Amino acid sequence: MTATPELLSRLRRPQTTVRWRLTLLYGALFLGCGAALLAITYALVVHATNAHPLLSSFLGREFGPVPPEIRAVSQFIRSQQRIADLHQLEIESAVALAIMAIASMLLGWVIAGRVLRPLRTITTTTRQISETNLHRRLAIGGARDELRELAETIDGLLERLETAFEAQRRFVANASHELRTPLAMMRTTLDVAVAKPEGVPSQTRALDAELRLDLDHADRLVDSFLVLARAQHRELGEERLVALEQLIAAALAAHAGEIAAAQIAVHTALTPVHVLGSEMLLARMVENVIENAVRYNQPHGSIRIALERDAENARLVIDSAGVILDDAAVAQLAQPFRRFGAERTGSQNGHGLGLSIVAAIAQAHDGAVELNALPQGGLRVQLTLPAATLAHTSGRRM
Repeated sequence: MTATPELLSRLRRPQTTVRWRLTLLYGALFLGCGAALLAITYALVVHATNAHPLLSSFLGREFGPVPPEIRAVSQFIRSQQRIADLHQLEIESAVALAIMAIASMLLGWVIAGRVLRPLRTITTTTRQISETNLHRRLAIGGARDELRELAETIDGLLERLETAFEAQRRFVANASHELRTPLAMMRTTLDVAVAKPEGVPSQTRALDAELRLDLDHADRLVDSFLVLARAQHRELGEERLVALEQLIAAALAAHAGEIAAAQIAVHTALTPVHVLGSEMLLARMVENVIENAVRYNQPHGSIRIALERDAENARLVIDSAGVILDDAAVAQLAQPFRRFGAERTGSQNGHGLGLSIVAAIAQAHDGAVELNALPQGGLRVQLTLPAATLAHTSGRRM
C-alpha cells in the first residue's frame, strides 16, 4: 500500500491539538510537582540518616568502652548501609515517578477530552450549519461556563444571519413579483401606441422594437430572480423522478438554431440517470448550463456533454470551447451578476445570474457545482446530484 503525500505530511508534522497540549501541560505540571516532592523527601531522609550513631552507642552500653577499631568498623558499616539505602530510595522514587508520570498523562488525556467535549460539539455542529440550515442551533446545556457563553454567542450570531438571509430572500421574491405589474403595463402602453389607426411613424416603430427588447430582457431578469429566490428557499414543490438525459436533449433542441448558426460541434455521452426533485428547477438548471456553453462559445467551437452515475451520485460534465480563462475569476462565476470582462451592464447578452441559479438549484437538491477553466480555453461545468435509488425508481411514477 503506497502512502499518500497527505499522510506523509501528517507523519512529518504531527497535528498539535488543544487536547494534546493540555495533556502535555498536565503531565509536565505533575512531573514537576512530583520531582519537587521526591527531592524534599530525599532531603529529609538524608537529614534523618545523619542522626546519632546508634551502633556505637549500642555497643558502648552493652560491652563498655569500645575500641577504636570496632568504632571505625561500625561507622563504616553504618555509612555503607546509609549509601545503599539512599541509592535504593533513589531507584524506587524514580520508578514511582515514571509510573505516576505515565498515569498522569493518561488521566490528563481523559480529563482534557471531557473538558473539551462541548467545544468539539460546538465545532462539529457549526461546521454542519450552512446557508440552507441556519435555523439549527448549538443549544449547549450544562453549567454556565465560558464554553456555554461561547455557544450562546454563536447561536445569537446564527439567529442574526438567518434573519438577514430571510429578509434578503423575501425582498428579492417580493420585488420580482412587484416588477411584473409595471412591466406588463409598459407592454400594454406600447401595444396601444403602435395600434393607432392613423399610422405610426417609422421612428416610433424602431423605438417600440428597442423598448420591447429591453422589456424582454427585464422579464428574463425578473424570472431569474424568482427562480433564484425559489431555489434558495428550497421550494421544490412536488418532487418526482426526473430523467436528466431528457432534460439535456430538450435544452439542446431549444438552442439548435444558435448551435447551427455558430457551427458548434456537440458531442454527447449520456448514461440514463434519474434524480429526485423539481422537474421545473432541474430543467432550468440544465437549460442555463447549456445556454451558457452556447452563448460564450466561439465560432466553429465545440461542446462536450457527459452524463454518468456511480453508486450514489449523478454527474453531468459540460466542456465548452472558448478563450483562456482565469481560474480565480472562474471560481466567482457562481455568484450573482458575475461575468467575464467589462460587459456587466447595459447588455442584452445575459445578466450574470445563469450560473448562480445553477448553483442554487443544485444546492437545493443537495448537490454541488464545480467550475474549472480548461487549459486549452473554455469552461468546464460539473454538476453533482444525488442519484435516485432503486427504491425511488420503483416507488414513484415518472
